[in-house]
Amino acid sequence: MSAFEAAELEEEQRPKKRAPWGVIALVLLTGLALVRNGSGEFDVGPPQPASAAAADSRTPAGLTTGTAAPLPFGVPDRVRIPAIQVDAPMMPVGLDAEGWVDAPPPEDPNLAGWFSGAVSPGEKGTAVVVGHVDNQQGPAVFYGLGALKKGQRVEIARRDGKTAVFEIYGVEVFAKNSFPGERVYASKGAAEVRVITCGGGFSPQEGYDGNVVVFARLVEVR
Repeated sequence: MSAFEAAELEEEQRPKKRAPWGVIALVLLTGLALVRNGSGEFDVGPPQPASAAAADSRTPAGLTTGTAAPLPFGVPDRVRIPAIQVDAPMMPVGLDAEGWVDAPPPEDPNLAGWFSGAVSPGEKGTAVVVGHVDNQQGPAVFYGLGALKKGQRVEIARRDGKTAVFEIYGVEVFAKNSFPGERVYASKGAAEVRVITCGGGFSPQEGYDGNVVVFARLVEVR
C-alpha cells in the first residue's frame, strides 16, 4: 500500500461525527452483553478484579508517572498488555444495524476492536477497546484482563508509527444491568483508554452478567 493510499484509508476511518458518551455507554453495555460468547466450560474462569484495583473516581492517584500530551487522530493497529501476555492486532468496530457495538469476529481469539465512534487511542478523550474473554474453543484475547493491577501498562501501536502508552489506574467489574456509563466513558480532560471485556458471574442461559473495565491514562508516546 502506498503512503497516499494509507492516508486515504486513515481518513475514511476517522469518525465523521463522534457519538456522545451517553450513547456509547448504552450501546456498549448492550453490545458487550452479546459479545460474551463464553462457553463457561473451562476448569477455571477468567480472573476477576480485586477490590484494591478499583479506580479512584476523583483522580487517577495510582499513576506513577506524569501524563503525556494528547496525539492527533491515528488509526490503532495493535494492542499490547505485557503483564498478561496480550499482543493482538486491532480492527475498527462500529455500530450494527440495531445500534449495538460490533465485536471482532469470535472465531479469531487473538483480535481486539477499537470503537471508531469514539476518539482514537492517544487522542484527548476516552478511547474504547473491546475484545472477547473467551469463545467456544477456550480463552480469548482479554481473558486475563481482570488480573491487571494499577501501574501496569497498555500499549497501543498506531499506523502513524507512534505507540501510545497508557498506565492503568483502575480495574473493575460492573454488572451489565447497572453499568455506570458516565463514570466509564465521560472524558476526564486527558487522553485515556478503556479496555473492556465480559466478566462477573456466568450462566449457560444468560452468559456473563458483567463487564471488566480497565481504566488507563496516557503517560508516554514512543
